[in-house]
Amino acid sequence: MTCQFKNPRFYYMLMADSAFFLAALAGAYYLRFEFHVTGDHLRHMLELASVMVPAQAVVFGMYGLYRGMWRYTSIVDFWRLAQACLISMLLAFAYVALFGFQGFSRSVLILYGLLTFLFTGALRMAIRSFYIMRVNPRGFKAYGLPDVRAWLKGSRRVIIIGAGAGGEKILREIIENPQLDFCVAGFIDDDPVKRGRTVHGVPVFGNSSRLSEVIGEYKIDEVFICIPSASGAELRKISEVCKSCGVAFKTLPGIGEIVDGTVSIKKLRDVDYADLLRREPVKLDMAGIKDYLVGKTVLVTGCGGSIGSELCRQLVRFSPGKLVLFDASEEKLFNIERELRELGHDNCECVLGPVQRRELTRDAFSRFRPQVVFHAAAYKHVPMLESNCRIAIYNNVLGSRVVMEAAVEFGVRQFVLVSTDKAVRPTSVMGATKRISELIMQSLRGQGTVFKAVRFGNVVGSSGSVIPVFRRQIERGGPVTVTHPDITRYFMTIPEASQLIIQTGALAEEGDIYILEMGTPVKIREMARDLIRLSGKEPETEIEIEFTGLRPGEKLHEELVTHDEDVIRTRHEKILVVRSNGITDKAENRQHFRENLKLQIDDLFRMVGSQDAVAIRRKLKEIIPEYCPEPLEP
Repeated sequence: MTCQFKNPRFYYMLMADSAFFLAALAGAYYLRFEFHVTGDHLRHMLELASVMVPAQAVVFGMYGLYRGMWRYTSIVDFWRLAQACLISMLLAFAYVALFGFQGFSRSVLILYGLLTFLFTGALRMAIRSFYIMRVNPRGFKAYGLPDVRAWLKGSRRVIIIGAGAGGEKILREIIENPQLDFCVAGFIDDDPVKRGRTVHGVPVFGNSSRLSEVIGEYKIDEVFICIPSASGAELRKISEVCKSCGVAFKTLPGIGEIVDGTVSIKKLRDVDYADLLRREPVKLDMAGIKDYLVGKTVLVTGCGGSIGSELCRQLVRFSPGKLVLFDASEEKLFNIERELRELGHDNCECVLGPVQRRELTRDAFSRFRPQVVFHAAAYKHVPMLESNCRIAIYNNVLGSRVVMEAAVEFGVRQFVLVSTDKAVRPTSVMGATKRISELIMQSLRGQGTVFKAVRFGNVVGSSGSVIPVFRRQIERGGPVTVTHPDITRYFMTIPEASQLIIQTGALAEEGDIYILEMGTPVKIREMARDLIRLSGKEPETEIEIEFTGLRPGEKLHEELVTHDEDVIRTRHEKILVVRSNGITDKAENRQHFRENLKLQIDDLFRMVGSQDAVAIRRKLKEIIPEYCPEPLEP
């Protein structure tokens, strides 16, 4: 507050308020006595003013009403003003009660408080309005009802879909910022109560069924979709109307992406395929997650990959003591470390190299002693691994076993294995290797480390995802290649998958396999059509869709649970736990299972050295009876 005394504008503000304090007191007397004020009334008025004007100035100062700039007066400032006026009125009551005025009317003090709020609030509103009017090219007309047909001929006409909080904030930013070359013709909102009403003078035309009509009538150039809670189906419907009318459209991210609650025109962006999925935001058990992550040393393998890197970004929200980054790619390791440091997490350690190198992995665990491990390092491109089965086993099976055994040896508390739906009744080498990783995890139960695995489907935008491939094909003018007309896949976004992987670490017992609630499978053919439309083209006419046939190891439909597994709900609505046939439940069974699995995997590694692909697949079939590859050569 002391720095305000050096600011000359502080004294202007103080004098203006003091003048209004006097005016409010005088007004209260004149209103109360119907403009018949006697000498006694004037004497009481002057005596009260000599005490209350300085006292009220002090109260206003205590409430910070002289610190802010009045040109930015907000609702918060008005609430503070109301509180300051109430306290001042109570002080006036206390003064009168203490010293007592003969024949004094207490209703004067109530009127005094109300008029003080009215006068000082009007002053602040006038100053804010003046500054808005000064920067707005429409000047004083900015406060009149807009004629949307005559608004700023050089501006881009826009319609805002959603007359809620998000749409109101976008409109307010456009009104108050003349550098934004937009004029808002109106709103579209499905709430029937809002139809015919206005937001800051801008009308609500009606529901989304009128969108194409309004676009044509008001010659709209762009549509802003300001409904963060809109479903994928709703966004798809709106985007199709916009495409048919030939107008551009942008959207606010979903609620899950606007984590800081900020809604701004800067948040508007082109509609992406992830918006059309628009899955419900993840609700995390923050207390449970913090309990096992805050202050702990956390190691992430494959930290430079699409899932691993997002895991690291999400992990820093929970203040781990140290983050150990383990990756075989120098470039990816460098990029994620730099990004995390820019996010403010400086306590990072980097380990460069493949997790399959036992001495390197053991050295990393010995040096840093991680308490929590997320194992995301894996090769996952199905057709590529079909023709490179040796390296798939070397990376996915040997790498997983080395990391898990090191976790047991060095006393890791929590170990989370990132698995896949392709491990369920696998038809591919990739799926078989991930299923063996799950079996290794289950065989190591009961040795001090709590092991868990997480299965989920395809992740939008991850390495190997079809979406980047489709986009490149669309940019080249097509065709977009889809393997089969009926092929389906489960999809979720990278942040959602990463958050649920972290959440899994806070759940239930060891040795469990968790599956994430993936929603409804998506037809890849329909996904291709949606992406073509989002690119401003028409499927089958401007961009062809070509069916190429299923690739080696590829399924028509993915599954999340095998035939001998039961699904049980957890306390988290989006995470289910899979309980298997119970072969590893008892210690003696687990020991036998562990020894037998080790012998089989050792045989598998010897076959990898022989480079006999047929023998390797037969051995995979022996380890995983449900593995159903393409017919093996005799």
